[in-house]
Amino acid sequence: MRRLLLAVFMMLGLAACSGESVWAPDEEVQRAVYRHPGPPTITLFTVIGTKNGQGGHSGLMINGSQRILFDPAGTFNHPQIPERNDVLFGFNDRAVAFYEDYHARETWYIVRHEKVVTPEVAQLAMQLAMNYGAVPKAYCASSISDILRQVPGFQSLPSTMFPVPLMEAFKGLGGVTESVYRDNDPDFNGNILAPAIR
Repeated sequence: MRRLLLAVFMMLGLAACSGESVWAPDEEVQRAVYRHPGPPTITLFTVIGTKNGQGGHSGLMINGSQRILFDPAGTFNHPQIPERNDVLFGFNDRAVAFYEDYHARETWYIVRHEKVVTPEVAQLAMQLAMNYGAVPKAYCASSISDILRQVPGFQSLPSTMFPVPLMEAFKGLGGVTESVYRDNDPDFNGNILAPAIR
C-alpha cells in the first residue's frame, strides 16, 4: 500500500513540474509560417521591473527558415498566432510589437538583445525550442539557457533560473545589438490582443 501511495505522489509531483501542453493543428501552423527577410538571428527578450531592476520573464525569438518565438511559461497569446508547447508561430513584426507592448507598462520594460548567426545555428536553436516541450512556471530563463547552451556560439552562457543574469551573459557574447522598449501605461488591459496582426 505504501508503494502504491508513493507512486501516486510521485506521479502527481511530476505532473506539477510540467507546463501546460498546447498543440495547434498542422494547418494553422502552416498557414501562420512567417519568413523574415533579414539575416538569421537569435533574439533574447528580457522583462525587467522598473522599480527593482529584477527580471520578470525571458523570451527567445529565432529567425531561421521561419521566425518563431519560444515564450516558455509565458502568458502572451493571440488568436492568429498558433502555439505548440510555448513555441509561437507566425512571428512577424506586428506580432513582435504586440509582444513587447503586452509586457511593457509603468512597472515593467523590455530589453531586446539580438545576435546574427549562421542559418545552421538558427535552425538548430529552432529545433531545440520546438522539441523542448511545455515549460512550468518560473522556468523561462532556465529553459532558454538549457537550449542556448547546446548551440554553437552560446555554450558559455550560464545555466540560470534568473532572467537578468542570462541577459547580461547574452549581452557579453559579442556582436550583440541592444534595444529597449518602454510604455508608461499604468497597467495592461488586454485590448491590444483584439486587432489583427497580419
